[in-house]
Amino acid sequence: MNKRVLHIITHDVPWPADFGGVIDLFYKIKALHHAGVQVHLHAFVHRRPPQNELNKYCASVNYYPRKKITGISLRTPYIVSSRKNTALLRRLQQDNYPILAEGIHSSYWLQAGRLQNRIVLLRLYNAEFEYYHKLALHETNKLKQLYFSFESRLLKKYEQQLAQKVKIAALSSNDVLLYQRQLHAKDIFHLPVFIPYTDAMGSEGCGCYCLYHGNLSVNENEAVAIWLLQEVFSKLPVPFVIAGKNPSAKLEALVHQYERSCLVANPSDKELHDLIVKAQVNVLPSFNNTGVKLKLLNALFNGRHCLVNKAGVTGSGLDTICTIIDDNAAAFITAISYLYTIPYTDQMNEQRNSVLKNLYNNKKNTDKLIEIFWS
Repeated sequence: MNKRVLHIITHDVPWPADFGGVIDLFYKIKALHHAGVQVHLHAFVHRRPPQNELNKYCASVNYYPRKKITGISLRTPYIVSSRKNTALLRRLQQDNYPILAEGIHSSYWLQAGRLQNRIVLLRLYNAEFEYYHKLALHETNKLKQLYFSFESRLLKKYEQQLAQKVKIAALSSNDVLLYQRQLHAKDIFHLPVFIPYTDAMGSEGCGCYCLYHGNLSVNENEAVAIWLLQEVFSKLPVPFVIAGKNPSAKLEALVHQYERSCLVANPSDKELHDLIVKAQVNVLPSFNNTGVKLKLLNALFNGRHCLVNKAGVTGSGLDTICTIIDDNAAAFITAISYLYTIPYTDQMNEQRNSVLKNLYNNKKNTDKLIEIFWS
């Protein structure tokens, strides 16, 4: 068998694997390494420093600074133009190995047509133009709102052009349909997220609170947490825990107004795992329906009941193992009141495992990548 060698370009340093944007990256690299693929990693550095851990799974690791751009481009989205790097291009052009570009963020040289006659695959995390549009809708700072709206318009044009040029692997089947219908993508397919879990491990019996978790510095996640506090749990005699990264002072102050609610800021991986394991209901509505919610997968593999709205589960294939309700407070109040009294059982866990192991199977999804690059 010929040696399998692959370049992977990542928008950020993929270790530690402590938030949704890098979990797929790290566990994909690890799975490819275990499958015998020699990975040359090219990672952009912003706030996360270089990591020796990556040397365990990569033949080489190259780091590139993300640019701080003071002017506004009228053609290229900032998340892309800030990752334009000629040293990266020179390294990629030194051989003819296939290339996996992780995220629209890492696609500059693909769009510029400088990697022609190569086997190239773009990994799509979200329909970014739609994601930025939703960020704008939930942003209260006028300057940030203007940036998100402008970036969304640039991204839509950019993503449409890119969708005509490269093969795309989307995290969500919903994003496959969106790209086909709105952007007329020519070659796109669904490749589920790579994850650190192998078996659903929900504990039998009942937990003692409800939990919402996420990156609380993302305005949409903060908006969800505030909505749950004010519209749902303020009307329920049920303890409610909010956990996540970098909560705002506004959210901290608001949580203190509700006696049965508490906030866990910046929990460690172990602390978050314990919170998920001990919760009776993981309450995870979403205000956007792009991508796949890693926090939902975390809750399904490690927790008890999972309560979502349609946007939180669309395109994930997880519909049959979640409780899905309408986007209104009354529906959430009714569902939580019911689920809070229902013990979680081994039978429920077995049903989860049958779904999760079929879709979110690192070995099976690694084989798909190997087929694309070396069939």
